[in-house]
Amino acid sequence: MRVLRTASVRVLGGRDLAAAHTLLDSDPVGNVFVSSRLRAAGIEPGRLGAELWGFIENGRLTALCYAGANLVPVGAGPAAIKHFADHARWQGRRCSSIVGPVPAVRDLWERLEPYWGPARAVRARQPVLEATGPVPASDPLVRRVRLSELGILLPACVAMFTEEVGVPPDAGDGGALYRARVAELIRTGRAFARIEDGRVVFKAEIGAVTSDACQIQGVWVPPDLRGRGLSVPGMAAVVRRAQDEVAPRVTLYVNDYNTAARTTYARCGFSEVDTYMSVLF
Repeated sequence: MRVLRTASVRVLGGRDLAAAHTLLDSDPVGNVFVSSRLRAAGIEPGRLGAELWGFIENGRLTALCYAGANLVPVGAGPAAIKHFADHARWQGRRCSSIVGPVPAVRDLWERLEPYWGPARAVRARQPVLEATGPVPASDPLVRRVRLSELGILLPACVAMFTEEVGVPPDAGDGGALYRARVAELIRTGRAFARIEDGRVVFKAEIGAVTSDACQIQGVWVPPDLRGRGLSVPGMAAVVRRAQDEVAPRVTLYVNDYNTAARTTYARCGFSEVDTYMSVLF
């Protein structure tokens, strides 16, 4: 007797939450962003601010794709990517980037580029790092930012984002949404900085958080202060606080060509565990 094999993509809802968490938990470091979003906001699109697409094979959920400001495939092989690309093409581009493991994102972008291209930038190799080694001495002046210091931290966040991504984060709505995001990071105790005379001289935030892992983002030293030994002890301070107070596994990802940052992270005990690719629009 032949078994008819069927496969489809659909937007997931509450009844799919347990199965989605099972998939995400298979790689707590690689999936920390999507897992963090689901744990914070749930799976319903209205609360999540995104759709979570599921690839269903023979009635079983086998892959995911987070479709919000970022398009993020999770556990997606070639068959799932084909279906996700078809769904994304039908829906039209709503994201500002595609981010995820190299094979999945490369395949997804090859299928979408004729319809969505050209991209503003393609970051073909971004090592995913996890803090697994000894952490050096940390800067005692790096601390959690207070909400009253939002006006000090925000310009540093805007400068870092613009330098890293190539466009400012506060265009379009006058910066209200980005300001709210930075304020929320401060409010939840996930923004760290060394501030001297009303100026940020080192900063980093912890973006995605689950009980298993967290992801550091936004590491930055002002250009005129680089090369003065601020980044390693500053980063070490954030890593220690993250491990002690946030989650046992600390991760981040970095552009492969950013040799200065990669050197800093290596000195802070980070080693490569995976590789991402990003397509920026």
